[in-house]
Amino acid sequence: MDFNIIIILLAIGLVSGILGGMVGIGGGIIIVPALIYLLGFTQYQAQGTSLALLMLPVGVLGVIQYYKQGHIDFSVVFILAAAFVVGSFFGSKLAMSIPQETVKKIFACLLLFVGIKMLFFDGKKNKVAPKPHEKAIAVAQTKGHP
Repeated sequence: MDFNIIIILLAIGLVSGILGGMVGIGGGIIIVPALIYLLGFTQYQAQGTSLALLMLPVGVLGVIQYYKQGHIDFSVVFILAAAFVVGSFFGSKLAMSIPQETVKKIFACLLLFVGIKMLFFDGKKNKVAPKPHEKAIAVAQTKGHP
């Protein structure tokens, strides 16, 4: 896996962990759109990866279905999980240090932002899905990364 992809995955995991610890969100709201828009994952690849990351113990049957269809790359899952753990620690500490109403407003703004982006500004449609890490490498290379 390309070094730039690892850095992007660590950033996604860290930010989603911080927000998860801070306002109780992560997978569907942060990780899925980030994988789609930053690394070019398909909707199914992003959902499968998020499901594997956050729900493996309790959502194992769902993870198996996404994995059998080729929508989960566990090297991506492990990198995201490591960063998510660290981020959730710092996010929860931050949340406990600011007023609850502020946390509520941050949560609402994130929901609005992601919803508007996905509804109105999602111009590309994925038809044939390469493996997640292969697509991520291709996206990084087109953005000028080695």
